[in-house]
Amino acid sequence: MSIIAKLKNKNIINQIAKEKQIKRYINFVIGCFLVSVAYNLFLAPNDIVAGGISGVAIIFNGLFNWNNSVVMLAFNVFLLILSYFMLGKEKTKNTLLGSILFPLFVELTSHINMWLQLDTSQLLVSSIFGGLLYGFGLGMMLKAGFSGGGTDIINQINSKYLKMSIGKSMLMVDGGIVLASAFTFGATKVMYAIISLYIISMISDRVILGISDSKAFYIITNKEEEIKEYILKVLNHGVTIFNAKGGYATKDQTVLMCVLPTKEYYKLKAGIKEIDNKAFVVVTDAYEVFGGE
Repeated sequence: MSIIAKLKNKNIINQIAKEKQIKRYINFVIGCFLVSVAYNLFLAPNDIVAGGISGVAIIFNGLFNWNNSVVMLAFNVFLLILSYFMLGKEKTKNTLLGSILFPLFVELTSHINMWLQLDTSQLLVSSIFGGLLYGFGLGMMLKAGFSGGGTDIINQINSKYLKMSIGKSMLMVDGGIVLASAFTFGATKVMYAIISLYIISMISDRVILGISDSKAFYIITNKEEEIKEYILKVLNHGVTIFNAKGGYATKDQTVLMCVLPTKEYYKLKAGIKEIDNKAFVVVTDAYEVFGGE
C-alpha cells in the first residue's frame, strides 16, 4: 500500500488529537486558569470589557450587580444548546469543556485580588498586564485544541448561515460588545479595552505560532548567480533554486529561496539591494525550521 493510500485510510487529525492528550488537557486547564486570573485581577475590577461573553458579564455586573461567573455560565449554556441544534453534536463537543470550565475558574478566582493584594487600580497598567496574561492563557487554550465557547459559537453560526468570515464576525460581535460597554462605563474605558484586545490578540498569536526567529526570503532576480554566491559564500547559508512562471507575462523565471536567522535579515536585504536593486523579494516569518543538514 502506498503512503498516500495509508494516509487516506487513517484519520490523521484524530490520530494527532489523541497523541499527548494528557498534556493537551493540562495546558488547557493552565490556560483557562491564567485567563480567569487576568479577568478577576485586572479586567473585571476596572470594568475593562475586552469582548466575549466575559465582557458581557462585566456589563451585566455593572448594570445589575449580577455575579460574573453566573452570567457567563447562563449565556454559555444557552449558546451550547443553540450550537447543538445549529452546528451539530461534534462542534458542540469541542466547546463544551471550555464553556463550563471557564466560568468555574472565574468563580474560584473571584477573590484573587484579596489574596495577592496588588494595586490594580491604574487603568493603563491593568489593561496592559491583563491583556498579556489573558492573551498568554488564551493562546495555551487554543494551542491545546480547545475553544472557550461563548462568542466563538456565535461566530461559527454566522459563518455557516450568514456566509460571514470568522474574522468579520469576531469584529462585529466583539466590537459590538466593546462599544456597548461605553454606554455603561463611558468612552474612556473603551479605549483601555481596545488596548487589552490588541495585546490579547498579539500575545495569543505568539503563543500559538511561536516566536519567529527565522526569515524566509523568496527572490526573483536577473542576477541570480551573484545573489546565490553572496548567500553561499558571504552569509554561509544554503539556498534553494526552483523554476516558476510569471502569471502576467507567462515568462519562465528562477526563484531563490533562503531561510536564515532574523538577526541576519538586514545583511541579506542589503546585499540584494546592492547586487540588484530591481529584484523582487518577498520576506515572511518562518516559525519553525527543521530538517536538512
